[in-house]
Amino acid sequence: MIQNPVLSGFHPDPSIVRRGDDYYIATSTFEWFPGIAVHHSRDLKNWRLLTHILTDEAALDLRRLPSAKGIWAPCLSWCEADGLFYAVYSLMHSMNARFFDVDNFLVSSPEITGPWSVPSYLNSVGFDPSLFHDSDGKKYVVSLEWEFRDGYKKPGVIVLQEWDCGSRSVIGYARRIWTGGTDRGCVEAPHLYKRNGKYYLMCAEGGTGYGHSVTMGRAEAVFGPYEKDPANPILTSTPDFKGRDNDDFLKPDRYNPGSALQKSGHGSLVETRDGQWYLAHLCSRPFVPELRCALGRETALQKMYWTDDNWLRLEGGGNLAKVEVPEPGLREYTVPDFPAREDFDGQWNPHLVSPRTDWKAWAKTASRPGFLRMRGQQSLCSLDRVSLIARRLTSLDAAFACAVEFEPDTFQHSAGLALYYDNMNWVYLRIYTSDSLGGKTLALMRVENGEKTELSETRVRLGAGKRVFMKCRIRGRSTQFYYSLDEGEAGVSGLSCIGGEGWSAIGPVWDTSLFSDEYCKFGEFTGTFAGICCTDTNTHTKYADFDWFEYRDL
Repeated sequence: MIQNPVLSGFHPDPSIVRRGDDYYIATSTFEWFPGIAVHHSRDLKNWRLLTHILTDEAALDLRRLPSAKGIWAPCLSWCEADGLFYAVYSLMHSMNARFFDVDNFLVSSPEITGPWSVPSYLNSVGFDPSLFHDSDGKKYVVSLEWEFRDGYKKPGVIVLQEWDCGSRSVIGYARRIWTGGTDRGCVEAPHLYKRNGKYYLMCAEGGTGYGHSVTMGRAEAVFGPYEKDPANPILTSTPDFKGRDNDDFLKPDRYNPGSALQKSGHGSLVETRDGQWYLAHLCSRPFVPELRCALGRETALQKMYWTDDNWLRLEGGGNLAKVEVPEPGLREYTVPDFPAREDFDGQWNPHLVSPRTDWKAWAKTASRPGFLRMRGQQSLCSLDRVSLIARRLTSLDAAFACAVEFEPDTFQHSAGLALYYDNMNWVYLRIYTSDSLGGKTLALMRVENGEKTELSETRVRLGAGKRVFMKCRIRGRSTQFYYSLDEGEAGVSGLSCIGGEGWSAIGPVWDTSLFSDEYCKFGEFTGTFAGICCTDTNTHTKYADFDWFEYRDL
């Protein structure tokens, strides 16, 4: 059986595609660089992060964008006639005053690993664009048209316009084709498919919160009119929605305690070689009763089938997202994941990403072989240049640790280990220099919804030249930081398995649920990260040397 979610942790808005025997899922990355994560599988059960599509910082300027803006809802497609992969995506700049200032782009490549073309601008009518390749060779961009006028239903309608391959631009203005298949509102995430001569429009409705769903319409012509599937929504976590009553996308009152997967919606279809159908969709698993999703929005798969009257349905009946799903019967395909420990002396692990900028501009693996030398920049609260390398938290039973060598000269210098949701929500176990303690010191700092707290009671005076081991252990709701100064075998062996002897707890036990979409006031839509960082708010020249960084789901 396929166990959901197939992509744990922050992997929202999945777009799934097949080329031959290879399956790919592209997901949103928001302010994290590089952009658009792509996972690969050959059996739809075992997935591995393969690559990112947007890797050129010169062509992807995310600096100064607020949290949860940046790259939204990529759509990945393969056109056999062109011999090209296409990816279209939104670059969200602002949601101020509900204007939703966004630009949509298209890139293409003969191989999923690139090189990808320079982005071609499409339009700015709204977000969630996708590209449809019709059987006559024409191509169309379908997206949400964002509605910001008073007196009109939000967020708007689904629109369609032709795309010209020669000029790599859209033709004319977009035409409205669909207002939704339910009364849940917030129609978005459109994808077009063609089957038996009919056009099928799949959308998300109800907002990307606890009322989320997947709906379907169909038409004889690409511009419609589209008829509603009488069974809409075809997938959800909340079958009993009760209709729309507010513009809050989260809708916590729609939480369904009978569903193991929450927020199920934003679907994308794929067909296997032998005609089986699967739907990729986002989902979440919250802490209850607070309904806080520290792992963010994740990716799940559902097996689907077509009825005799040509509507798409969930295998096994109903429309509630399932945790266990039948496999397609493909040969088992497992590929070893990247090592848990990063020794910084080989291939770069694509799980390691940075907020807004490319780490190669401020971190080097060649300066000191076997180490990552990270040059400090702005604070972790900055929206500009932050020296943080992190990876997604993918389990609520996990641990991460590092070994760092750092000699701060002023109070503006720090380096260490961080649990990070966004620039306004993080905990940082840092080495810095304390005037009152007379030198190099270890202590915790917390920023919670923009309010900074220095935990002076956690300060530990360190000797010069001492390597410091740091660890964070997550056990469900409880998160605890640790440190060790043990240079001997006991400390190192304990670190290797993220446990054992040689550790001292530091600071309080933190509530893991506070690092979540629902609790954080300045960001949404993403998830929690574990990482290493360095700051130098004096001259941006001070560096820290990290011998290794380790992350494990336990």
